[in-house]
Amino acid sequence: MNKTKIILIGAGGHATSCIDVIEQQKEYEIAGLVGLDDDLNSKNLEYNIIGIDTDLPQLALQYSHAFITLGQIKSPENRILLYKKAIELGFILPAIVSPHAYISPHAKVGNGTIVMHGAIVNAGVTIGNNCIINNQSLLDHHSMVGDNCHISTGVCINGNVSIGSGSFIGSGSLIKEGIKIGINSLIGMGLSVRHDIKDSTTFRGTKNQ
Repeated sequence: MNKTKIILIGAGGHATSCIDVIEQQKEYEIAGLVGLDDDLNSKNLEYNIIGIDTDLPQLALQYSHAFITLGQIKSPENRILLYKKAIELGFILPAIVSPHAYISPHAKVGNGTIVMHGAIVNAGVTIGNNCIINNQSLLDHHSMVGDNCHISTGVCINGNVSIGSGSFIGSGSLIKEGIKIGINSLIGMGLSVRHDIKDSTTFRGTKNQ
């Protein structure tokens, strides 16, 4: 059976991890990656960098499916811009789920979101569009992750937590049950979050900034 061809928008380190998940999923054939000018004529793993952002309109005439593989640490802005551009060009952006992750049949995962190896998404969880649910992260029952979020490696989100859109949760952090984290917030690495976090807050464990 022929696989659907998909292009990956973003050619750096996060793209490498995404490639591995897509290969393991065995649902799509990677046609190539879109990167920066300096990336042209190179490869990521075995896949060619076939264009830059300005080539996307032409690529949209050749391929129906795309996926945002640009990483997100401090700000979701660039991922959001690329996601919106891909949608405007008519690309289909599917959810990508590792076969080594667990997604409850009672959970919802949005378009353009990737759930990576070893992640657990339990019953009643809702994940928005264009999110990264990274390796070994845990999202417990009835938690909600808004659009354009990155839940980093090894994060533990307990039940009934709400993560506002555009937020980043650093590796190994633990979010207490029932906590609300506002939009566009950044939680540092290895932290314990025991109280609500306001919108547009950077939290490093000692004070809000």
